[in-house]
Amino acid sequence: MEDIEQYIQALVFVSEQSIRTEEIIYCLQAAFNRDFTEDEINSYLKSITERYQDKNFAIELVKTNNGYQFLTKKAYHQVISLLQMQRSKKKLSQAALETLAIIAYKQPVTKPDIEQIRGVNCDYSIQKLLEKELIAIVGKSDSIGKPILYGTSGVFMDYFGINNINELPQIKDFTDSSVSIGEQTE
Repeated sequence: MEDIEQYIQALVFVSEQSIRTEEIIYCLQAAFNRDFTEDEINSYLKSITERYQDKNFAIELVKTNNGYQFLTKKAYHQVISLLQMQRSKKKLSQAALETLAIIAYKQPVTKPDIEQIRGVNCDYSIQKLLEKELIAIVGKSDSIGKPILYGTSGVFMDYFGINNINELPQIKDFTDSSVSIGEQTE
């Protein structure tokens, strides 16, 4: 029998986004014409995860967005971010970042709701976020005119390394009294 663990590594490596256990099982069953259980695949994934914990590897197997992906270890993020900054030709504008934050925290949300919060038209920002696949159309509202509902995408989850939207920082995380300026008055 072929080394299944190496095939799993190859599947994770070539996947542009995180790959779910079900997808791994489907590919292996089709390739080897035999059944694989979720427990069996999870044991291989655990073994791969442990192997890449070795300090000689700059990458690790990480569970993100309910799937698995090879990512660089945190120790190398500073150097990698320098490369990404150098290579990035178009960053998200402040308007697009604000729009993305509203969608992430209020989803599912309509364009009129976003515009009401921001106070300006959001057509261009929404279009750019859709092009970059950071957001997706998740349905239509039942309100008058049936406006489109937007939510974050799998690419958003992969980019931020989270499994679900509840892992986003909460507002209280940004309000730290130790960073206030001036004297506190009652």
